[in-house]
Amino acid sequence: MNHFHWNETAIPFRPGETVALALRRAGVEHFGPAAGGQQARYFCGIGQCQACLVSIDGGAAVEACLTPARPDAVVAPGAFQGERHVGP
Repeated sequence: MNHFHWNETAIPFRPGETVALALRRAGVEHFGPAAGGQQARYFCGIGQCQACLVSIDGGAAVEACLTPARPDAVVAPGAFQGERHVGP
């Protein structure tokens, strides 16, 4: 099984799985800070709410629920900064 890295922890994922789903299966409930002082999390699953923003390999924030997991990627909290990038 492949894995990516979240807070120095290897998170396993299945082919075709999104970052958000893999994090949820691993028991990760909060993805870091979000807009309005809330905690980022897996909520709508379709990218509309932007509650699951993360940064992958140091890039701009993307929706974890739409972004396919990639082997050996480094996924980090992607604090909302008024910038939106959909998908990978």
